[in-house]
Amino acid sequence: MKHPIEILEHYWGFTEFKPQQEAIIEAVLANEDCIALLPTGGGKSVCFQIPALLKKGICIVVSPLIALMQDQVNTLKEKGIKAMALTSGLSFEDIDRMLDNCIYGNYKFLYLSPERLQQDLVQKRVKEMDVNLIAVDEAHCISQWGHDFRPAYRDIKTIRTLHPNVNVIGLTASATAKVVEDICVQLDCIAPQIFKTSFQRPNLAYLTLDCEDKYFKTVQILKKYSGTSIIYVRNRKATLEISGYLNKIGITSGYYHGGLNSKEKDTQFELWTSNQNQVMVATNAFGMGIDKANVQTVIHHNLPESLESYYQEAGRAGRDNSNAYAVILRNTSDETNSKKQYINALPEISFLKNVYKRLCNYFQISYGEGIETTHSFNFKLFCSTYNLPSILTYNTLKILDRTSIISLEERFKNTAFIQLKIGGTALFNYIKKHPKQALIIKHILRSHEGVFDHLTEIFTQVIAKKTTLSEADVIAELTALHKAEIVQFEASKTDAQITFIEPREDDKTIHRISKIVIQQHDLKKAQLQTVFDYVKNDGVCKSQKLLSYFEEPNSKRCGICSSCLERSKNNSFSESDIQKLLALLKIEPLSSRKIETLSTFDGDTLTTLLTSLLERGLIELTERNTYKLKAS
Repeated sequence: MKHPIEILEHYWGFTEFKPQQEAIIEAVLANEDCIALLPTGGGKSVCFQIPALLKKGICIVVSPLIALMQDQVNTLKEKGIKAMALTSGLSFEDIDRMLDNCIYGNYKFLYLSPERLQQDLVQKRVKEMDVNLIAVDEAHCISQWGHDFRPAYRDIKTIRTLHPNVNVIGLTASATAKVVEDICVQLDCIAPQIFKTSFQRPNLAYLTLDCEDKYFKTVQILKKYSGTSIIYVRNRKATLEISGYLNKIGITSGYYHGGLNSKEKDTQFELWTSNQNQVMVATNAFGMGIDKANVQTVIHHNLPESLESYYQEAGRAGRDNSNAYAVILRNTSDETNSKKQYINALPEISFLKNVYKRLCNYFQISYGEGIETTHSFNFKLFCSTYNLPSILTYNTLKILDRTSIISLEERFKNTAFIQLKIGGTALFNYIKKHPKQALIIKHILRSHEGVFDHLTEIFTQVIAKKTTLSEADVIAELTALHKAEIVQFEASKTDAQITFIEPREDDKTIHRISKIVIQQHDLKKAQLQTVFDYVKNDGVCKSQKLLSYFEEPNSKRCGICSSCLERSKNNSFSESDIQKLLALLKIEPLSSRKIETLSTFDGDTLTTLLTSLLERGLIELTERNTYKLKAS
């Protein structure tokens, strides 16, 4: 057997492991059950991929996120490693064929969701596979005390009954001791090896800064630290607004949110990773697959929903071990806005029942039916049809997805299908008189097999690019061919794809998940309160506060966070500093922002100096909130 370092170098191009990786891999190769807690950027996937490549057989990887599964499968394929993912929307025949390939086709990795494990066909075929390892990604989802509990994760132990001699590895970026204990129980671990790296980031300064004008403060930070940055914001609209504002003032910026299609996401990501854009303004959808090492700053314009998510998002800065900065910009309205976003938007059980019934009616699903049916879904049309509030409805769909009532895949793409209805000779005679249609049809015939036999999916954007027509022209010409009964053409703009995992049972369906939903709502409220406590408590080192939350209580003060800097600041300013400030105020009364612009003082130093001079009676505050020299 090759040494793990040989596999690492061959496929990943690295000559040494990150902390804990080698020890975890050795334990997995020794057939030990393992739980690995590695922070964001710690290289969790390598910990199961390398031992799986060294062992005979196939590794079953359970993951809750379709996009994450597809990303890892694509990465493995690029390395020449055979891998596949059973995502939603596949027909019975597709699943049957793909599982056969896993048994007979020398595949090394099969990625699937926990919901897939509940299917009889999948369980039967997995039992026939030569499974060498069971890897559970985002393992905190198995615990009801975890920050993203998914009940279907409790069924993962099914694989263990199918392959009782195969070991398991659970991986997560953040989990408390209570969650880790629950993971071990739920995965039926036998004497599990627990691997945990410290959550301490000595090169990362956690800064919480007061400011009423977050745009102004953001620009100051980005000019002071001109390296690669991420700005996390509350919603999609804010990504566009802030990115546009930064570009106008000469700071190159892109944007990223869940509503972008794959091509748009790839374009924005490439501009940022190639350093053409300094800043990425994003919602929390910007997380998966970010391995850019030289991010200098991560700025949160709004409070995060939990310290777990904050630690992961902030931790995307400074992975190259250079000095980096994680900044929360706070003001007096943050707490109210956060409650509105994270707590008030949690749907009540009665609302869940209403949306679920409407969803079934929308797709004309009868009572007791609908299981394993897949539907294209337009979210805005659904909300307008039933006059439903969009945020509450979206959160309801996410809950139904997380509790395995439905599978929600947000797709944001144009879907189009075509079938040619007349023979080749008649077709070519017709399109001779229509040059644009001829270009389109000839491209389709060259690129797609079976278009004479059945409806075939086509991509209108690709056709437009190849034919140098606009996408609108392509759709218009194909629509004209449809009206002329030359082709059958179907096209629609879909927000998502929904697969019903359970048959329709209305109130009974929601009743089964109601206790879980209520418990998770209570957990979210408690987690948000810990964020408020973290942000407001300036008397304790920010790093110590985070480490204490993740049960590292004996850490030392970092010396570089906003709390430590404030504590160590010398309040007895030099006479030179005082005279510089007084000289500015001799000219005219000035706001603190104007003073900061005209001077070399940073915001925190200036605030302390102004407070000191007010207390000493050298200056006073005017009714217009500006500072002026106090009359003698």
